[in-house]
Amino acid sequence: MSEPLVLSGQPGTITVAAVALDRVVVHAAESVEGAQVRRPKRSVDVAHRAGRASVSFELAIEQGVPVPELARTVQKRVADAVAATTGLDVDRVDVTVAEIA
Repeated sequence: MSEPLVLSGQPGTITVAAVALDRVVVHAAESVEGAQVRRPKRSVDVAHRAGRASVSFELAIEQGVPVPELARTVQKRVADAVAATTGLDVDRVDVTVAEIA
């Protein structure tokens, strides 16, 4: 489960709720045709510390789609979206293909 991201500075703090971080991941992953995040409320995790982030989640993909190619595309989109939205450097995006439908 993700934790809120708190950015401190002047004139105060900015808090990005955990659900908002998770939504960034889901939106980016599902922007790839043939990909759907499985159980987004339970499977998405955005861990962050010292300006760096790692992301993990479960994915369902359409049958007949090359798994490695689709998963790598999802990883890149998610990493780019999280970095652009939060300013964090994304170290890794771990995708578990939990279903091929």
